[in-house]
Amino acid sequence: MSGRARGARIVVAAAAALVTVLGGTPDVLATPTDSAYIDDRRTEADDTVDIGVYSPSMDTVNRVRVLRAADPDEPAPTLYLLNGVGGGADGNWLDRTDVVSFFKDKQVNVVIPFGGAGSYFADWRADDPVLGKQRWTTFLTQELPPVIDAAFHGSGANAIAGLSMAGTSVFQLALAEPGLYRAIGSYSGCVRTSDPRGQAIVRTVVGSRLGNAANMWGPPSDPAWSAHDPYLHAEALRGTEVYISSGTGIPGPLDTIAAQGDPVQLTYQLLFGATLEAVTNVCTQQLRDRLQSLGIPATVDLRPNGTHSWGYWEQDLHKSWPLFESALNR
Repeated sequence: MSGRARGARIVVAAAAALVTVLGGTPDVLATPTDSAYIDDRRTEADDTVDIGVYSPSMDTVNRVRVLRAADPDEPAPTLYLLNGVGGGADGNWLDRTDVVSFFKDKQVNVVIPFGGAGSYFADWRADDPVLGKQRWTTFLTQELPPVIDAAFHGSGANAIAGLSMAGTSVFQLALAEPGLYRAIGSYSGCVRTSDPRGQAIVRTVVGSRLGNAANMWGPPSDPAWSAHDPYLHAEALRGTEVYISSGTGIPGPLDTIAAQGDPVQLTYQLLFGATLEAVTNVCTQQLRDRLQSLGIPATVDLRPNGTHSWGYWEQDLHKSWPLFESALNR
């Protein structure tokens, strides 16, 4: 453990001891769990809480934003929202959607982790020269949930949703920790990862952040690729509520200058977002057919148009929320 980590753990322990003597709950630091703990905490202008959570598996502090439940003093379930390939650095749920206002009156803690660019939020077999140590599956499924539940009155009920790269990761995370999530949502994701096309997509996504996918699951022939392919292991999703969605890449109502307002962003959506969404549309149809063949219920929203862009993912979140809400409160 690093010196900073040891020091932070001592501070947290001292704070917890002081609370035991004086009574009450510390406003700055949460009581540490077995290993992971809150290293620092501050409330932002929009009433969200920004916390740094120490991850022992990665030996680093990861930034996490929490939108607290409408009544923070009552138990609440947790919805985890994962960002895309940039890990939140080049657009995220907070700055590209209305999540703060949408969830303001809802009794759910919304947790948005930052970081993990190009990682597929996986546990990599080897440290990458560029991306470093990646143990995101361990962090998201084992280290972070107990910290969130302890610090924010979590009820123990969880759901998770993600877009693009993370639209694959949510399935992998659910398979890695069975029973952790009652519902999963995948917006514009490509879940099949071990066939030639799936491997090409994964290598392209990881390579876009200068990482090497061989450090994640080995060479293309390595069994780890199949082991982490949710398409092949979809049977294990039985009993989990599933929501998947995609557009077609054909420009839709949010792909106009009037709707977008930013000509640069609109150009990106039309030049690149259209192609990306056409690919995810095929992936989503494949997953739909796979789930149907296994008799696993899923809510599937295949839009007749729309590009790979935030406006549509905001709509996806709104549409899928009733499914999450029902699963979290059953």
